[in-house]
Amino acid sequence: MFDPVSIGAAMSTANLAFNGIKRAFAAGRDLEQMSGDLSRWMSAVSDVGNIEKRTQNPSVFAKVFYKDSVETEALEAFSAKKKLAEQRDQLRTFISFTHGTKAWDELIAMEGTIRKRRQLEVYQKQERRDKIVTYSVVTVVLIIGAGILSLVTYGLVKLDRSS
Repeated sequence: MFDPVSIGAAMSTANLAFNGIKRAFAAGRDLEQMSGDLSRWMSAVSDVGNIEKRTQNPSVFAKVFYKDSVETEALEAFSAKKKLAEQRDQLRTFISFTHGTKAWDELIAMEGTIRKRRQLEVYQKQERRDKIVTYSVVTVVLIIGAGILSLVTYGLVKLDRSS
């Protein structure tokens, strides 16, 4: 409803990437070989966080026309964040044991960079699109309301003249 990236799609991406990371750790690969999966996982985590943020503060349009969907999506986002927190704990354990805590700190810094990039590239575009939709709907409603008011006023004036 809110995003081209849904909770389900983000979680599917996160789960696939996380499973790839687990397989890579089991095969003894280093972090550089897992960078693609790590990047996909972090992007999915960022998407879920953004969807959750948007469900906590939905637009007026979403509140009016998609109230049940907003509530459902908020619950899905909460559940997804819990699952992602479990995955994060497992990742921290894997990385800390195999590469040390410094590697985990570097990974967290990389995650911050990914979040900032996605904020600029994806989420701001979504917010602009949502504002355009909201303003367009409000404009159409105001035009229709003004038209109806004009017709009623014209009808009353015409009725008054014929009396």
